[in-house]
Amino acid sequence: MLDPERIRAAIPNVLAEAHFPELPNYYRGKVRENYDLPDGRRILISTDRQSAFDQVLAAVPFKGQVLTETARFWFEATKDICPNHVIEYPDPNVVVGRRLNMLPVEMVVRDYLTGSTDTAIWPMYRDGKRKVYGVSLPDGLKKNDKLPGTILTPTTKAEQGGHDAPITPQDIVARGLLSQKQWDEVAALSLALFARGKEIAAKNGLILVDTKFEFGLDAQGKIVLADEILTPDSSRYWKTASYASRQKAGEEPESLDKEFLRLWIAARCDPYKQPIPEIPAATLVEFAQKYIALYETVTGRSFAAPPAGEPVKERIRGNLAKFIG
Repeated sequence: MLDPERIRAAIPNVLAEAHFPELPNYYRGKVRENYDLPDGRRILISTDRQSAFDQVLAAVPFKGQVLTETARFWFEATKDICPNHVIEYPDPNVVVGRRLNMLPVEMVVRDYLTGSTDTAIWPMYRDGKRKVYGVSLPDGLKKNDKLPGTILTPTTKAEQGGHDAPITPQDIVARGLLSQKQWDEVAALSLALFARGKEIAAKNGLILVDTKFEFGLDAQGKIVLADEILTPDSSRYWKTASYASRQKAGEEPESLDKEFLRLWIAARCDPYKQPIPEIPAATLVEFAQKYIALYETVTGRSFAAPPAGEPVKERIRGNLAKFIG
């Protein structure tokens, strides 16, 4: 595990943006910078920006590299289940993939009753709903309890700055967002990918609580896995060893994911109605440690931080030189 002081020292050098005017067709997402090349490839650069509650909050040391390398592990571990968009990794923060026609639905898979956002099932259940996303839930469950079975809770995909919205499978098909055949395929793929993720996480002392998958269509109309997969940005992970005792005591599970920051913010304001306070350096360091610990626990590899003081943006520019022209 990286020394906390090494992480703190990296805060002034975080990769807050990765805009390269020499690359074509730039698009800025919440976390990633994207460039579409004329030949059908897409460059996706993971910055260190951290988003939650539909807004960018801060930049976390080494986060972009952790996301890219964690997703790389999972793309390789699941390629027998579903083809993915990856072509190559020219830099620790960069993936070059096939450009896809992205499906307008995010596939969220859940095993536990938890969450703190508008689309999470715990706030809905707490407020009295017993049918969420078309799925009926029993009475008597507590926050962070295991659900009776794995469920799919899809959302629509919001435009930049908008909010994802809950939707049922029936509405997805009725509104023409996906055909019934497409829904059946992405539902089956999502459940199979989640099962693989749970299996590998469990072997490494982790509970895969929930996750989000995104799919697109290639030029032949085939469904392809895209974006990121099973990262701490798109998933919740809890430590298995302490889950039962903490749940019995009414304490939050030990997590290695973005929920740490969501809970920190929610304890200090209503993030949908009030300004979010500045996040202190100590909290950013702890957050970075969780992401690095997740990568190391899942992969069994040590995280290789870039050399201290390395200008990451210039390193990326050099590694992308072959795509310019």
